[in-house]
This record gives sequence, C-alpha cells and structure tokens, in this order.
Amino acid sequence: MSLPPEAFLPADWPAPPGVRGLQTTRLGGTSQGPYGHFNLATHCGDDPAAVARNRALLRETLALPAEPAWLNQVHGCAVARAPVPGLLAADASVAEGHGQVCVVMTADCLPVLFCAEDGSAVAAAHAGWRGLAGGVLEQTIAALRRPPSRLLAWMGAAIGPAAFEVGPEVREAFVAQDPDAAACFTPGRPGKLQADLYALARLRLRRAGLERVHGGGLCTVTDERRFFSFRREPVCGRMASLVWIA
Repeated sequence: MSLPPEAFLPADWPAPPGVRGLQTTRLGGTSQGPYGHFNLATHCGDDPAAVARNRALLRETLALPAEPAWLNQVHGCAVARAPVPGLLAADASVAEGHGQVCVVMTADCLPVLFCAEDGSAVAAAHAGWRGLAGGVLEQTIAALRRPPSRLLAWMGAAIGPAAFEVGPEVREAFVAQDPDAAACFTPGRPGKLQADLYALARLRLRRAGLERVHGGGLCTVTDERRFFSFRREPVCGRMASLVWIA
C-alpha cells in the first residue's frame, strides 16, 4: 500500500534544490472513525497500530532519510535541534545538513516551514496563537543561525480568519507587542473578534526580518474533505508538516 498524491500538500515556495517541504492531508492512510484516514498523532485517542502504520506509509512513500523528529507540542516557543532525543517538549525543530526531518503536527494551528536560501538548514514550527504571541517564529529564526534575509518561509493550512473566533484577550496579547497587529482582527459576534492567523504570522516574520513568506489562504475548518480541524471536530486526527534536505 502506498499513499495517494492527494495525501500531500506540497510547499509552494522557491526552495533551493534538495529541500523538500510539504503538509499531509487527512486523505489516504488506515485510521478509522473521526481519525479517518491519515492521522499521524499518537496523543489524540486513535488506535496506536493505525498510527504506526500511517507513519510507516509516510516514511515509505516519501523515502524519508530518517524518522521525523516528532515533538511533544505544548503551545510554547522552545526550539529543538534535530535529532530530537525522545519526545521532547518543544514546538519547533531545526536541522542542518542531510539526514534529519523536522516535523510539526496541527489540526487548525499554523504550521510554518523554513529553509536557508542555500539549502543548508531547515526548520518547522507549530504556531497556535499562544505560541505565535510567545515568539515561536522568532525563536525558530534565531535557532537557524542565519540572517533572516537569507531565509524563506512557507505557511501550511490552518484555521482561516472567517472561522477563527477569539476573545479580546487574544487581540490584546498581540497589540501589546505590536500596535500594527490590530489590523489582523475584525469585529465578530458581540464580545468576539475574528483573527487572521496568517496575517499575524506574516507580520511577525517580517518584523523579524524574514520577507520571503509564501503559502497561506487555506482553511482547515471549512475544507472538511482534506483537513482535520479540532475546532470543527474536537475528536480528530492531526496532519503533519515536514521539511528536510534530501
């Protein structure tokens, strides 16, 4: 068994030769019920045997050079350096050279992949609003140890602004750091706001000096066929966003 092409959303960025980046979808795989079909997470209640098979299919179909550096994501801003020892509590990882695969899992939060323009380093970051406000993208850029102007970023599928309803405390967390973040929020229902996670990430990346930002615009909540969404279905699987140097 191999995974179909629709199991993957390739990163649409001008990465240098040898850098591979993509996000998985929920299509393909062996999980059943609310985890159907291509769930890659072990922590959400799915059958462990199905997850193990899905991960094996991922490795085999993509011919990965190593087991992805799976993380224990905690909505923080810690960055691990691959290879990762065990299930490390972190929300991003960085790899330099061949043989290591950076990965983050999401089901509404924003996955951001990074690469150096010369193909010498890659990174993956998990950016929910808490991690984004906490500086996970800036910490990932710093961990890459290259000038931000020499980096590229790609944003995978995440919850879109029409679906991302938040309280005023979320807006306050961002505006307290950067008044320009106010433009990333629009009025919603009484006492609520609609937040544009993509716009917030672009703003923070560019403030950090990284101008070449690609991707964005998809919505995990509304595209039920392709993507898992925790907001739409609290019991669900997780997609993976991976980047490596082939």
